[in-house]
Amino acid sequence: MKIALLDSGTGLLPAAAAVRRLRPDADLVLSTDPDGMPWGPRTPEDVTAHALAVARAAAAERPDALIVACNTASVHALPALRAELEPDIPVIGTVPAIKPAAAGGGPVAIWATPATTGSPYQQDLIARFAQGVAVTGVPCPGLADAVEQADEEAIDAAVAAAARLTPRDIRSVVLGCTHYELVAERIRAALQQPGTPSLVLYGSADAVAAQALRRIGAEPAPAAAPTGTLGVLLSGRPGTLPDPVLAYAEGRLLAGAVPAAPRTA
Repeated sequence: MKIALLDSGTGLLPAAAAVRRLRPDADLVLSTDPDGMPWGPRTPEDVTAHALAVARAAAAERPDALIVACNTASVHALPALRAELEPDIPVIGTVPAIKPAAAGGGPVAIWATPATTGSPYQQDLIARFAQGVAVTGVPCPGLADAVEQADEEAIDAAVAAAARLTPRDIRSVVLGCTHYELVAERIRAALQQPGTPSLVLYGSADAVAAQALRRIGAEPAPAAAPTGTLGVLLSGRPGTLPDPVLAYAEGRLLAGAVPAAPRTA
């Protein structure tokens, strides 16, 4: 079994780690775009072009499924990716977990990139799944970039700035950018009010990983032997995990995998 994941950078780590935990025997291909990151400020057409290039590099490794582990790419490029790759390769997108957060009651905050906050896509999800629930969109400028670089001071500053924009009475937070799941507990610490119930944070990594297995008819097997390999593509070139990923538990988990052997035609 081989699962490929794409993102501009380290935002794919949470979903990749979730797949690794569900199936330690699955081979993983991480296809990123260091030459083109960040994708957030790009036009929808440009995001689609970059996502297609990264997806084609991953598809050349003949995966059983492709996870689009990026909210921005899922918003703008998912139809094009599916049109090109399916049905040969199932394509699984990432959707902010607004529906389960709203089902748990409000108030809810959605932390996302400035481009996503207030976008028609996010507003549509709120209208469809959070009627009658108080929802606040919180833009988080600089947070994804800080996480990408594992810049501790910049992460703290970006989290603090977003926390100041977040209502104090929230009960749950949707992590609307895959990068944010890497610093979820820092976000919780910045928002948790003394004497109140523990905040519920809603990411997408676990649900996306489970959906990928369902799409290829595979069952979770967390006790399987950890034989899965790891391949890394950097803007289409074979490479290795960049050093900043080791700052995160997800990155350290993946770094322990056996490197994938070079593909032969």
